[in-house]
Amino acid sequence: MNVSIKLANVIILPLIMLAAYLVFPMTTFAQTNEERMAELKIQIEQLELEAQKYRNSIASEQSEAKSLQAEITSLKNQVGRLENQITLTGKKIDRSKIEISGLESNIFDTQESIDYRKNTIGELLSYVNRSDSEPILLSLIKNQNISDFLSQQYYARTINSDLLDLVVELRNEKTALEKQKTDLEGRKADLEALSRDQSAQRTSLSQTKSSKDNLLKITKGQEAQYQKMLQDIEIKKSLFFTELKEIETNIIQGGLYLVHIKADSLPKRGTMLFTWPEERKRITQQYGMTPYARSKYRPYGGAPHNGLDMAIGYGSQIHAIGDGEIIANGKNDGWGNWVAIKHPNQYSLVSVYAHMSSLSFLRVGTQVKQGQVIGYEGNTGSTSGNGIGTSGSHLHLSLYKDFFTYVKEKNGQLYFNYFDGSVNPQDYVK
Repeated sequence: MNVSIKLANVIILPLIMLAAYLVFPMTTFAQTNEERMAELKIQIEQLELEAQKYRNSIASEQSEAKSLQAEITSLKNQVGRLENQITLTGKKIDRSKIEISGLESNIFDTQESIDYRKNTIGELLSYVNRSDSEPILLSLIKNQNISDFLSQQYYARTINSDLLDLVVELRNEKTALEKQKTDLEGRKADLEALSRDQSAQRTSLSQTKSSKDNLLKITKGQEAQYQKMLQDIEIKKSLFFTELKEIETNIIQGGLYLVHIKADSLPKRGTMLFTWPEERKRITQQYGMTPYARSKYRPYGGAPHNGLDMAIGYGSQIHAIGDGEIIANGKNDGWGNWVAIKHPNQYSLVSVYAHMSSLSFLRVGTQVKQGQVIGYEGNTGSTSGNGIGTSGSHLHLSLYKDFFTYVKEKNGQLYFNYFDGSVNPQDYVK
């Protein structure tokens, strides 16, 4: 057996053994993961169907006339929906972990294969170098006859061809490795977002249960007490917004702004600059002098409604309507947890998202992309101070051509201007 054949055995046989070692254990592992993924897929589909039933029933309840029993039923359904969402998100987290584990395993195997090919290429290059540097006469002397010499030359040419093939394979595997690493980073980002969602859902569940308990405690289960509570809230809300208007006038006259963003011009109505902040929009109150704004207690101090109210359900994701930068966020008695984003188009419009279940996890100065999750739907900010609003869980979206923030001295909380400077978001959202 000549040198070329020996080298071929040294290179090829270990490669076959390594392939057998890697493929068979991996097949069993992959089948186990595939079975688990199939189970999770079925469970996720069932939970999503259940979630849809909750959404439909909650939407129906919120459109009905207010009564204590209807409110209690709605809150119970919100609790059921959130428990469903927490379980659903948990299943998605499990799925992401399996995907991450599979990708990490693939990356490890691909890296091992790359290392093996590098070593093999090194052996081949060493052999080719020795063959090229050996005089023909010496090669003839080392072999017993011309036939052996010619066979050695044939294997040398074959190894050159194999060497080129290995280099191509190595290049392809490196490309595959980079893609797998990119996919892994994406899956890890998805897992982080799902964990954040689940944390927000648990917070929302706690808040909803607390609202139900407070409601029963305040009303003692009596309809008359419930209606009186609603009446008191409306009166307090009207007084609150009347006071806010007076403070805003003083702020404007004194130029006491903390942040002030003013657009140079306003886009033409119908210019579709933004997308909706919730996946399935269900508008519960329009912009302007709505029937609720005109109701007998003048809930906004006689002013129009300064944005759009929409609802999917407590703890639902809220998305940025466009690219931009977070320029302010805070928590106050009127708007609860809120965040403001300046959009970097030629108009410098500012969008505001209010009543979130928890304060945005994103800091002021953070750059956000259109569609990025910036918070979760809630019912924070009741001026009654008891944590029970009159319009249920919802998102309030405002859009401003002239936006400013200020501190209310009485409580030290951060506010933004109410109606003046606002525009109808629906004119610019597609």
